[in-house]
Amino acid sequence: MDSRHAERKRPAHCPVVERHNRASILHVTVCTTERRSVLADESTHATLRACWHDATAWLIGYYLIMPDHVHLFCAPGTWDRPSVASWVTYWRRMCTRHDPALKGIWQSDCWDTQMRDGEHYRRKLEYVGLNPVRAGLVLRTEDWPYQGHIADLPWI
Repeated sequence: MDSRHAERKRPAHCPVVERHNRASILHVTVCTTERRSVLADESTHATLRACWHDATAWLIGYYLIMPDHVHLFCAPGTWDRPSVASWVTYWRRMCTRHDPALKGIWQSDCWDTQMRDGEHYRRKLEYVGLNPVRAGLVLRTEDWPYQGHIADLPWI
């Protein structure tokens, strides 16, 4: 393989691009180690919601918990905030303290992508919402119990 195109060992975390009068919304995916199917249950759902509610450096809008990964959309909650990767590490640690059964389940990093515009955001929300349907877990998106909103993140 050409060295210019070497396989990436870790996700690239680009800095958030702040634009005047534009939303700064990121799509974040966090996976379990070895894609273990341990997340889609009421207890884990409640733990994640509680930790996300308290981890306010980034505000979570829509989220969807799959058995082996989590999708969420977030926006800056404070001016002086940590990177998304540091914030994800923080709330995962909070979850482990809240529920020791979650210890060691997370991959060491996450994937994040900033939404370019309202159309990109809309398409990504639709794509994420269809995850449990594509996986054959439910027939309709609205039937999946492990999803919701913490904050309203409209595209401005």
